[in-house]
Amino acid sequence: MTEAHTGTEARAGEEPADLSASERRMWSAYRTGVVCDLSVRAGDRDDPHGRHVWGPERSVRAQVVALLLLHGPPPVPGRVASLKLRGVRITGRLDLSGGTVGPYVELQSCRFDSEIQLSETRIGTLRLVNCAIPRLEAARLHTEGDLHLPRCRVARGIRLTDAQIGTDLLISQAVVQKDSKGRAIAADGMSVAQDFQGELLETYGEVSLRGAKVGVSMNMRGARLRNPNGRYALNAPQLTVERTLYLTSISLDYVPGSNSSTPPYGLGLTPARGQPSQRFECRGGLRMDDGRFGDAVDFYGARFVLTDEQEISLRRIQTPEFRFVGERPERGRVVVSGAKVVKLVDASTSWPGPGGVSIEGFVYENLAPRGHFPLSRRLAWVEAATPEYSPEPYERLAAVLRASGEDADAREVLLAKQRRRRATLPPAAKAWGYVQDWTVVYGYRPGRAALWMAVLWAAGALLFSQHRPPPIKEDEHPTWDAALYALDLLLPVIDLGQQGQWKVDGGWQWGAAALVMLGWILATTVAAGASRLLRRG
Repeated sequence: MTEAHTGTEARAGEEPADLSASERRMWSAYRTGVVCDLSVRAGDRDDPHGRHVWGPERSVRAQVVALLLLHGPPPVPGRVASLKLRGVRITGRLDLSGGTVGPYVELQSCRFDSEIQLSETRIGTLRLVNCAIPRLEAARLHTEGDLHLPRCRVARGIRLTDAQIGTDLLISQAVVQKDSKGRAIAADGMSVAQDFQGELLETYGEVSLRGAKVGVSMNMRGARLRNPNGRYALNAPQLTVERTLYLTSISLDYVPGSNSSTPPYGLGLTPARGQPSQRFECRGGLRMDDGRFGDAVDFYGARFVLTDEQEISLRRIQTPEFRFVGERPERGRVVVSGAKVVKLVDASTSWPGPGGVSIEGFVYENLAPRGHFPLSRRLAWVEAATPEYSPEPYERLAAVLRASGEDADAREVLLAKQRRRRATLPPAAKAWGYVQDWTVVYGYRPGRAALWMAVLWAAGALLFSQHRPPPIKEDEHPTWDAALYALDLLLPVIDLGQQGQWKVDGGWQWGAAALVMLGWILATTVAAGASRLLRRG
C-alpha cells in the first residue's frame, strides 16, 4: 500500500494530511453541507460528456470521497454534513460495497474515471445528475430515499438487480450503453416503493426488469429503447406496477422558471394536437408476460420496430385498462394470449395484419375504440388473429357487444363465426351449411325463414291454381283450395286437411314432392337455428 493511501485510510474521521487543494475544498464543504463547485464556467469545458480534459485542479480521489461518505468528520455545529459536488472529476474506483452511507449525496455534472461500486450498500438518498459514469454496479443496493440518475451517461450499463429503492427511481433523459452481456439496465427483482421515472430514457441494449415491482406508477414516456440485434429491448416478465405503466408519447414543451436540479422539468403528459412531442420507441422485442398492473397499461403513440422473429409479448397480463393506441408494427407479432383486461382501448390502425396478432384466450369486458373502428374491421382483427379457425375469439367479441346492448352486431359476429367454421367442414356438412346460410342465415336472421315460406307458398299456390286434381274419394273430400293445399304441403307437421285428399300425378306429383321436401329443409334449418339461439341464450 502506498504512503498516500496509508495517510488517507488511517485517519478516518479526521482530515488526512495528504489532501490536494481540491480535496480540502471538498472536505470543508462536506462539513458545512454546501456545494463544492469546481466548474470553470466556460461553456462546454464544464460538460462532463465532452472531450475537454479535466486536470488535477478539478480532480478528487475516489478513496477520499469514500472516506467522507463512510467515516466522514462531524459537521460544523449548526450545519448538516452532506456531499454535494459540481463539476468534479473523481479518479479511481468509488467502492462503497457493503457500506452504510449516512450523509445526503448529490453530484451534478461530475465525471467518474472508473465504475461506481454500490453492491449491498445502504444509503439515504443518492442523486447523480448529468454525470459521466463508466458503469454503475449496484446489485442489492438499499436506499431509504431516492435514487436519481437523470441525464447521466453510462458507458457500460447499470446493474440494480434486487435493489430496494425507498421512494423514487429517476433515470429520465439518461443514456445507457450495454454491458458485456448485452444489457443496458439489469434490474431483475428490483423494488421501487413509489414511482419509476424514465422519461426520454435512451438505452442501447436490453432493459431487464424480470420480477420487478413498482409501488405507484412506471413512466417511460418518450423513452427510446434500442436492442435490434437482441431478442428483447424491454424484458420484463412478471413486472408488477401498482398503478399505471406509461409507454407513450410525451410533450416536449419546456416550462421556464424551473430551478430543479433533477430534470426533466416541465415535461407534460400526453401531447395535445400540434404540440412538439416524442414517441416512446422500442427497437427490439418487448416482453411483459404475466405482468400485473393496478390501473392501466398505456401504449398511446408508441412505435415498435421489430424483426419478423420479435414480438410484443403481453401473455397473461392483468390490468383494468389496456390502451393499445400506437403505431402499427410493420413486422413481428403482437401477442395478448391469455391476457385479462376490463376495458380495451384500441384503434383499428394499431393492430398488425394477418399472422401478426394472437388473441387466443384474450379476455376483455368492454370495448372503447379510438377513432373509426367499424364492426367489419373488428371482425378482420379477429380473423387476422386466428389463422386457423377458433370459436373463442368470436364468442368473446359477441358477448362483449351483447353486454353493451349491441345485439345486432353480436349476431353478425356469431354469423361470421359460423361462416368461418363452415370452411373447415367436410363437403356434405359444408353443403348443409350453405343451405342454412341461404335460407335462415344460420338462425341469426329469423325473418329470412318467413320470407322463404311466403315465397314458396305463393309459388305453390300459383302452380296448383293451374290444375284441379280429382279427389281420391268422390263422396268424401274437402273443397279444393290451391293456396291451402300448397301450405299443407309446405308445413311438415301441421295437417290442414288437404294433403292426401287429391289424386296428383305426373308432373304435378313432382311439384308436390318438391314443396314437401323444401318444407322439410326449411323446417330443419329453422329448428337448427332456433336451437343455436337457445344455446347462445
